[in-house]
Amino acid sequence: MEFDLNKKYNYYFKQISDIPRGSRNEKAVSDYIVDFAKKHGYDYIQDEVYNVIVNKPASAGYENAEPIILQAHMDMVCEKNKDVDHDFEKDPLDLYVDENGWLRAKGTTLGADDGQGVAYMLAILDDDTLSHPALQCTFTVMEEIGLYGAIALKKEYFHSRRLINLDAGGENCTCVTSSGGARAVLRRKLSFEANSDPAYTLQIRGLKGGHSAGKIHLERGNAIMLAARAVYELTKKFEDLRLVDLNGGMKFNAIPREADITFVSKADQQKLQAEAAEIFAKFKNELEFSDEGFAGFLVETKADKALSVAASNEILGFLNVIPNGLMHKSMAIEGLSIASLNAGVIYVENDELFVDDLIRSAIASHGDEIIAKLEILCDRFGFVFELSDRYYGWNYESNSPLREILRAVLKEKGIEMEERSTHGGLECGVFKGLIPDLDIITYSPISEGEHTPEEKLDLASFDRAYENLLEVLKRCK
Repeated sequence: MEFDLNKKYNYYFKQISDIPRGSRNEKAVSDYIVDFAKKHGYDYIQDEVYNVIVNKPASAGYENAEPIILQAHMDMVCEKNKDVDHDFEKDPLDLYVDENGWLRAKGTTLGADDGQGVAYMLAILDDDTLSHPALQCTFTVMEEIGLYGAIALKKEYFHSRRLINLDAGGENCTCVTSSGGARAVLRRKLSFEANSDPAYTLQIRGLKGGHSAGKIHLERGNAIMLAARAVYELTKKFEDLRLVDLNGGMKFNAIPREADITFVSKADQQKLQAEAAEIFAKFKNELEFSDEGFAGFLVETKADKALSVAASNEILGFLNVIPNGLMHKSMAIEGLSIASLNAGVIYVENDELFVDDLIRSAIASHGDEIIAKLEILCDRFGFVFELSDRYYGWNYESNSPLREILRAVLKEKGIEMEERSTHGGLECGVFKGLIPDLDIITYSPISEGEHTPEEKLDLASFDRAYENLLEVLKRCK
């Protein structure tokens, strides 16, 4: 199958593939869309972070129809193979079609996520023969690094209560819910004392971890929580135990697989090892089915300073009572997590302890509940609570006229539409926070390998999904 540039959406995909558009480097592609809007005489908004909204009037006969927001993000993940010479700051993507009819880029990510949606919108804006309500084609930035472009949007930009997101789902399905999120950093100043006692590091290893959106419901072990629990249990037998260092996890949105806590104590080493072994055996039993590779170790080390016993007990107490893991599951969709908290990273820097958490919630009040608990506990245990990057979720709604239109379009093609849900964050949730009565669907062609150099777009599906999208717009009277 060839990549036919006579098809407008193919043409525009090629156009934006010639423009570097990694996250935080979207100005050039944003300006390209603004120039496109000027050339076609459309009203537009380009905001301070380079989001662009292009307004297209309704076609004849649709003047009284409720407008629709079409939305996709401009940025792409920039990954390449080690042997590929490609500069994502200046080089165009090298597109080709493989033997199976998939569009790919030589040695790099393709940017179908979400160049496919951007190309669809430009094609629709460039076609005056189509039937549709008034459209607000919304091109966002920095989706791949935290939905920051969508979060910067303002409610007054929009006059629509229907949204078609072009970044999720697939040709035969649509997403029906996503979680909101917030980053919570819990920190406490540390005052160290000189130390001459023996030092040990308690290590947690062998856990599976995983992304906190897709794996939190599996109740896999959190290395930070297990390490803190183990050392807290040791304090019940060895009251002189004092903390030196806490380190674990790599990303706040990933369940941590490894963690180390260093402490000092005058306790008999053999007794310490025996107690630690009992604790590790208990953990191994608890994690038999979720993390069969669990292992714990207590190794000798050195430390010339440590916290006081009182400060150590407060920190360990805090880590043992803060909520973590799955908080609420959906009563409407089997197996779906709708609220969770992940303690993803812990570290000491410049004599200050940091715990980096990610809150997820499809229902805003669940997020409020988790935040309140953390605030209360931080206040009680001498920690400072900092919340940032909050965006709202999109909870499942049984009544969605847009979803039923898409279902009918696909059914006429012999397809029973699949409904998908995610505990991850989508830009849909941000829009739902701006416009609470928004009716939302997601729709996109089939692609695979996102965020890797194996990313590819099924060109036959790219054709079919575009025709289906136009049919949905046509029926939105």
